[in-house]
Amino acid sequence: MSYEIFVERAARKALARLSADAYQRVDNAIEDLAEAPRSPDSIKLSGRPGYRLRIGDYRILYAVDDEERVVAVFRVGYRRVVYR
Repeated sequence: MSYEIFVERAARKALARLSADAYQRVDNAIEDLAEAPRSPDSIKLSGRPGYRLRIGDYRILYAVDDEERVVAVFRVGYRRVVYR
């Protein structure tokens, strides 16, 4: 049973600004979150709720709601600026 993926507006805008290659890798990783939202590659964020997934130099920040079975992607971006 898979989770539904919800990508917030700010994350969608950030995805649109990525190069074609980076977009494809990040988009595939987001789709994989539907099957394994807490994969061994994901790390729980410290200081705030959610998880992060590393895709090369880019990071995906997301939250998981197990009751509703939803993964909400709230930030996507380059590793230096995504945590600001």
